[in-house]
Amino acid sequence: MNEQNNPILEVKNLRVSYHTYAGEVKAVRGVQFSLEKGQALAIVGESGCGKSVTAKSIMGLIKAPQGEIKENSEILYHGENILKYNKKQWQHYKGGECAIIFQDALASLNPTMRVGKQIMENLMGHKNMTKQEAAKEAVEMLRMVGIPEPEKRVRQYPHEFSGGMRQRVMIAIAFACDPKILICDEPTTALDVTVQKQVIDLLNKLQHELGFAMVFVSHDLALVAEVANSITVMYAGQVVEQGPVKEILTNPVHEYTRGLLGSVLSIEAG
Repeated sequence: MNEQNNPILEVKNLRVSYHTYAGEVKAVRGVQFSLEKGQALAIVGESGCGKSVTAKSIMGLIKAPQGEIKENSEILYHGENILKYNKKQWQHYKGGECAIIFQDALASLNPTMRVGKQIMENLMGHKNMTKQEAAKEAVEMLRMVGIPEPEKRVRQYPHEFSGGMRQRVMIAIAFACDPKILICDEPTTALDVTVQKQVIDLLNKLQHELGFAMVFVSHDLALVAEVANSITVMYAGQVVEQGPVKEILTNPVHEYTRGLLGSVLSIEAG
């Protein structure tokens, strides 16, 4: 089987609903895209368009009974439908094959646990390392994501880190298990522009070095241009446009994409 011609990830006819007191909300309606090995795909759209729900579906984070991935939806990882996974397969996939970084690192990190221990838990859980091996590796992971004095910082708690440094810790935790796919769900939204740029540069550098595939969720087309090879534009739970970054940014076909692009250009002009 030639991996070059086979996408690492294929999403086919993904439909996700949430059951609320007001009835069924169709959050994602028939989304389709594929991701090649080592490539970065951006899912773009404004709040409520279904992009984060799509990302969470790929990570197996849609919780029943409120959330429901509908029948005939397919999420294929190396050709195998992850929606048919058993518990053991999910455990191996989550964190081992596919990892996620959320926008709010403070909420995602355990506030009562030193950051080194949080990285170690991932290493021991997925790589069967001893405590000593994991402790040593945790320092190296912090060094890899550009945190100064990692030997000292490994013993600190999340609140002792700035927002940008916390996001780097989240990236270190995600990469502790060498995932093949990294999902970034608005990872820089809470950061100021300078720190955003640093995090994007870090993700680009790591992708170049490690060769993982990336799904980058954002409402910001300017940001996406710096990280992605292709763009999937979502509106009201559906894909309205897809294509290579250059094509979408220079020649958007759908009026919604043109509107998103127009808002970026007017902000930059201002």
